[in-house]
Amino acid sequence: MLTITSTAEGKIRELMQEEPDTIGLRVFVKGGGCHGYQYGMSFESKMSEDDTLIEKGDVKVIMDSQSAPLLTGTEIDYVESIQGSGFAIKNPQAKTTCGCGSSFSA
Repeated sequence: MLTITSTAEGKIRELMQEEPDTIGLRVFVKGGGCHGYQYGMSFESKMSEDDTLIEKGDVKVIMDSQSAPLLTGTEIDYVESIQGSGFAIKNPQAKTTCGCGSSFSA
């Protein structure tokens, strides 16, 4: 369904230690951005019944029922470069993406 690279796993683990009462990282898709859909991430302290849970080691990634189908096959990586650092999302379902990679159309 969704994969997390070992680099992203380590960064998520590191960031979770700074957030009290966090059970995992929620990855979601919402309407907006210059191409129709926009990615979002936030730390979560609880799950809903219809959430999908992906576990890699002790790292948990949570997706809501509307976002999960749009994230099928997606890879989450963490990239550090001269231009900056952050999570990179590679979604094979994205037909077009914006220049910064934060929005897409399916």
